[in-house]
Amino acid sequence: MSIAEIGGPVAAVRPTVRTHHGDEVVDEYEWLRAKDDAEVIAHLEAENAYAEERTAHLAPLRQRIFDEIRARTLETDLSVPTRQGAWWYYGRTVEGQQYGIHCRAPLASADDWTPPSLTPGVDVPGEVVLLDGNVEAAGHEFFSLGSFDVSTDGAFLLYGVDVEGDERYTLRVRDLATGDDLADIVEGTAAGACFSPDGRFVVYTTVDDAWRPDTVWLHEVGTDASADVRLFHEPDERYWVGAGFTRSEQYLVIEAGSSITTEEYLVPASDLRAEPRSIWPRREGVEYSTTHAIVDGEDVLYVVHNDGALDFELVRVSASDPQGQREVILAHEPGRRLLDVSAFRDWGVVSYRRDGLARLGILSYETGRVDELHFDEDLYAAGAGGNPEWATPVIRLGYGSFVTPGTVYDYVVATGEFLLRKRQPVQGGYDPADYDQRREWAVASDGTRVPVSLVWKRSFGAPGEGVARPVHLYGYGSYEHSIEPGFSVARLSMLDRGVVFAIAHVRGGGELGRQWYEDGKLQHKRNTFTDFVAVARHLVDTGVTAPERLVAEGGSAGGLLMGAVANLAPELFAGVLADVPFVDALTTILDPSLPLTVIEWDEWGDPLHDPDVYAYMKSYTPYENVREGVQYPRILAATSLNDTRVYYVEPAKWVARLRAVGADALLKCEMVAGHGGVSGRYNAWHQRAFELAWLLDVLGLTEASTDA
Repeated sequence: MSIAEIGGPVAAVRPTVRTHHGDEVVDEYEWLRAKDDAEVIAHLEAENAYAEERTAHLAPLRQRIFDEIRARTLETDLSVPTRQGAWWYYGRTVEGQQYGIHCRAPLASADDWTPPSLTPGVDVPGEVVLLDGNVEAAGHEFFSLGSFDVSTDGAFLLYGVDVEGDERYTLRVRDLATGDDLADIVEGTAAGACFSPDGRFVVYTTVDDAWRPDTVWLHEVGTDASADVRLFHEPDERYWVGAGFTRSEQYLVIEAGSSITTEEYLVPASDLRAEPRSIWPRREGVEYSTTHAIVDGEDVLYVVHNDGALDFELVRVSASDPQGQREVILAHEPGRRLLDVSAFRDWGVVSYRRDGLARLGILSYETGRVDELHFDEDLYAAGAGGNPEWATPVIRLGYGSFVTPGTVYDYVVATGEFLLRKRQPVQGGYDPADYDQRREWAVASDGTRVPVSLVWKRSFGAPGEGVARPVHLYGYGSYEHSIEPGFSVARLSMLDRGVVFAIAHVRGGGELGRQWYEDGKLQHKRNTFTDFVAVARHLVDTGVTAPERLVAEGGSAGGLLMGAVANLAPELFAGVLADVPFVDALTTILDPSLPLTVIEWDEWGDPLHDPDVYAYMKSYTPYENVREGVQYPRILAATSLNDTRVYYVEPAKWVARLRAVGADALLKCEMVAGHGGVSGRYNAWHQRAFELAWLLDVLGLTEASTDA
């Protein structure tokens, strides 16, 4: 008898009792946490076999979707070069190869600010391959770069590699003149290591037993890691630590930050062993970020902060006396959520959100005025990136929308001109005019208006006009993270089959400012879930879809959202896809020895010490609230054995409990992967094809051909 015929693997019931605040909980499946137990591994492998058996009929569809993604992707391609020092840096992809190849070519002259136009298959004069991910990944099932930096003089490459998926990286230094690695090897680092401006040192961070980056180190190139110097250590378990150099190369900035509080420290780049100097002493609930600039010959810091400013304001202070007088540059404006300021030699770039969209503006140091950049579409995503040069005359921008593929511009600050450098090629005759997008608003149970973004293929008709359409509804809603209206090649396989893709911009995200986030965290967390349900009801009530034609998806904290709405309104959804889902949140947040738990108390509350938080979390945590007698939608949970952010055990326990009450639930566990899933682009396409084929099966569209 097959696994499918017996209804899937049955996890043994081995009750574990936990008691908090006088409440006794019996957990039948906590034993699945023993990752090194052969019985646990056998159970996960049985779950994988069951998922494969249950979805075997979808193999042809999975292959078609994979082939569609591949056919639409220009597999041999090059990125737009970025200028740094005397070189243009860019990446290559080659058909048939999983990983990118990092390259550079020399500038034509010191005044050369126009990136060379690179053509696949055409040699680039003077090209040097810095690192070939395919070579480095050879012999490993998983490969990820967590650090990649080239010294300012271009002589050395720093790179950090993870081959397990646990986000612990081994650092190495490569001599780019010879192509050989130095003897320098630093094990167990966090991501984001970098060279000092003079190239003599490497600054990196390490994590504690709870996977919290807590210590900043200084490594001298050419020496043994045992001689590395500890620059900074943060003992408070609520705080993460990171470090990086200002674009001006004058300072190292060390940041210690919790979810609600920040403290940053300056260290002169000329004396990295100097005692870090606090910019503003930490004060509970005050967040800030700084950038260094030189204005009229004076070293200054631009500081974005929320001290008495819910949506943040921008001030300027002296770098030598940052706790002195604050000059307000952009006063707090409710509804305009200031995010960041990047300083360049002659001006700054301000990032902010307004009316649910990301915005960019050029900051004049002299006047304090911000000139906003304008784009033609009503829904779009835009941001500055890839701008390492201090004295650049242009700003590199990324732009896209649901219908416009990812686009790279250089914005000429002096003239206001947008120079198109590249638009993501979509093979097979893709025409943006064949698709449309819009934003509408649902009304939550408390009267709050919740934004909803939709994209669809025009040939099937506009949503809400005619028959109910199949809808793929996505949500997240935590950590003030905003879900942007970006382009996806893989999504075209859904749109071309008549599916409408929608995003519920629920509270807990950052789309509508800091208050939108505050209203979806801690003791307001249920708003995240009820907002998503309200969006689903809105789509049904307005005729866009029907419950039997509606599937939902979310990952990580968005996976908690999926589990919660499956309990709250199972009748609204035909299927739920939960990626690396945080579905056993209460068990995790009660255990301060687990990775990230103490840090997470600022986001979810501290149920270990506060009985009210305990009761509130218990009322919504998906695993705790699986019920008998409920007709659950079909559920697919995807996880990774080596995920350090959301342990595999959470979806494993959730699926076991769902199946015990008769739900149709599948678990797919990648045995060599991390929080982001498998590595390698072809592997990732296969993984996504598996998920999309399952969603289409739930929607009854497995036989539907794409609409050309």
